[in-house]
Amino acid sequence: MEDTNKDVTTVAEVDVNLDELFGTPGADSVMLPEEADKKSVFTKNDNIDLTFIDKPEETKPTAVTESKVTDEEVETTIDELNNLITQEEDAGNKGRPKVDKSGLYELAQKMIEEGSLFAFDDDKPLEDYTTKDFRELFEANFQERENKVKESVPQEFFKALPEELQVAAKYVADGGQDLKGLFRTLAHVEEIFELDPSNENHQAEIARQYLYATNFGTAEEIEAEIQDWSDLDKLEKKANQFKPKLDAMQQEIVARQLAEQEHKKELQAKQQKDYMDNVYNVLSAGELGGVKLDKKVQSMLYSGLVQPNYQSISGKPTNMLGHLLEKYQFVEPQHDKIAEALWLLADRDGFMAKIREQGSKETTEKTVRMLKTEEARKISSSVKDEDDGRSPRKTVQRQGNMFKRF
Repeated sequence: MEDTNKDVTTVAEVDVNLDELFGTPGADSVMLPEEADKKSVFTKNDNIDLTFIDKPEETKPTAVTESKVTDEEVETTIDELNNLITQEEDAGNKGRPKVDKSGLYELAQKMIEEGSLFAFDDDKPLEDYTTKDFRELFEANFQERENKVKESVPQEFFKALPEELQVAAKYVADGGQDLKGLFRTLAHVEEIFELDPSNENHQAEIARQYLYATNFGTAEEIEAEIQDWSDLDKLEKKANQFKPKLDAMQQEIVARQLAEQEHKKELQAKQQKDYMDNVYNVLSAGELGGVKLDKKVQSMLYSGLVQPNYQSISGKPTNMLGHLLEKYQFVEPQHDKIAEALWLLADRDGFMAKIREQGSKETTEKTVRMLKTEEARKISSSVKDEDDGRSPRKTVQRQGNMFKRF
């Protein structure tokens, strides 16, 4: 049996589940305009891309000969700042001398030099600052510091998670839902990584996993190859040869699964943007199917298609289209409306033709009714004209009274 084994890299086609990617049609699918010393597969090799959890190391401030500004000193100065502003305003109103700002200047200059305060990005010299300028400077710096804290806390919490949970958090942040499958993969990867080529009980398994991963052959061929290495006392050598490659393969499996989910997220983001752009372009024309749209209707249609202002039965956000589909199917069933919507979506030309045909029929019936009414009015007018003397009036003779005296 040949002593060397040729590495084979297998590129497998990945079947994309469209239901998982786009969701089942319905309200949820309508579109709308992330122990320290214990070794693991995630710390063994740096090739796996986990830059999403990287955080630049903070640069330590350089040592200064002067003492640092204490928090208490800053708080005391801020407390006095409003009093200084009040005094300055009073001085301007009553002609008093302006208050001394030298203390504020010295404090701000000292903090800027030690890197705990940042000046405004304008060209105004610090010595020309008014007390109001100093207050704005301190408030802006405090707000910036607060924003950094808000950003760093979730990231620090994320960094404190075990590597497996960091990978899972990234997967979920990108929209992944098959957590069971992900954790099965992570568990298998961890089991492979913990195999020790110096352990006689692990050597055969390392060789077996590697040969399977490289599509060496059938199960019988793989077991025969392992037995031959064992008989020739080469199994430990093969295990040491295969282990680093096997670990790298396992890391690639995790990285590929994360990359696939990130690609799905990017694809969904692009689809959402295209969807919102298409809706805008359609409605911006100001008409639909030859029917003019006013601004109110345009706004209603746009927001109803792109804004997730409603909650679906599943609890996920949805737009007005998804909301109405659920409402008239399940909440307040009106299946005639649902059937009309389905007909329109399935055969718009046929639906619109029937609508036009119905409109034309109603118009014809209305015209006939108007003609009949006009004809009846003319006949009635003719009879009235005859009563006015245009034709002899009919009369009858009174019956004679036989008892009438002559």
